[in-house]
Amino acid sequence: MSVILTVLNEGEAARAVLDSLCKQTLRPDEVVIADGGSRDQTVAVLREYEVKLPLKIVSAPGSSIAQGRNAAIRAASGDILGVTDAGVRCRPDWLERLTAPFGAPEVMAVAGFFCSAPQTVLETAMGSTVLPEARDVNPATYLPSSRSVAFRRAAWEAAGGYPEWLDYSEDVIFDLALRRKFGPFVFVPQALVDFRPRGSLRALARQYYQYARGDGKANLFPRQHAIRYLTYLVVAPLLVFTAVTVSPWLWLAGLAAGLSYLRLPLRRLWPRLASMTLRERVTALAYLPLIRLTGDVAKMVGYPLGVAWRMGRAKVVGKY
Repeated sequence: MSVILTVLNEGEAARAVLDSLCKQTLRPDEVVIADGGSRDQTVAVLREYEVKLPLKIVSAPGSSIAQGRNAAIRAASGDILGVTDAGVRCRPDWLERLTAPFGAPEVMAVAGFFCSAPQTVLETAMGSTVLPEARDVNPATYLPSSRSVAFRRAAWEAAGGYPEWLDYSEDVIFDLALRRKFGPFVFVPQALVDFRPRGSLRALARQYYQYARGDGKANLFPRQHAIRYLTYLVVAPLLVFTAVTVSPWLWLAGLAAGLSYLRLPLRRLWPRLASMTLRERVTALAYLPLIRLTGDVAKMVGYPLGVAWRMGRAKVVGKY
């Protein structure tokens, strides 16, 4: 059984995931890390762990995330492949729980889960807004993040590997291919990794711009993107115009719609408010609409650029 991940200029931050892999209740037979050409001390940090882990470092300069993962998998010897990311900390029983279902030979892919691990008020609001909770997940349709997923090598081969033509949203395309071949993932929400949310609105905007551009390139979720454009460019302006020209009571309808849009983030944030000061509570609540707006605008900018890319490369994308 092999654990694989990719790194690029992680520096000292790489220690978090490596330390957590050292503490697993089920030790991996090997850990294979593809380095995308780090120019900092990342590789030196990795080398320090060669005496603590059965570590293999693959040099893959210039590789994308998908290319790096495929390179690590090709270099791995395990039949069962656990995948995580450098930006997480794996819980001690993560690997044991994630790989337990493979005791049944018919199981081909297992979905773990991840938890928000914020360190600031903004990160707390960020995690509540953009990261789902296990109770939000429908196991029959869940497409796991490659922060916490495992599959058999035969499944990876049958799905064609991670799509190397795609720079972002590559794990979604891979998940869809696995699900088409083998049905829903076995969902193990207790196989947890802790993930620190983005620490600024600028970082969030960049992340969601890249995700949406990847969606456009891969023709993912067109209905959801269309609804977003309709809401912001048609429904919201029409509601404002009507409230101004017809009846000010329609502002209440707009407020109700806004609260409905923030219902899930509010539900996730609410338990965390108890440990905050009054000022922190007000700040966290104020961040929620800003985070939503920032993410939505970034998606609306990125998606059409991805669609334009896909239109120019229809023959390449058509294979998928």
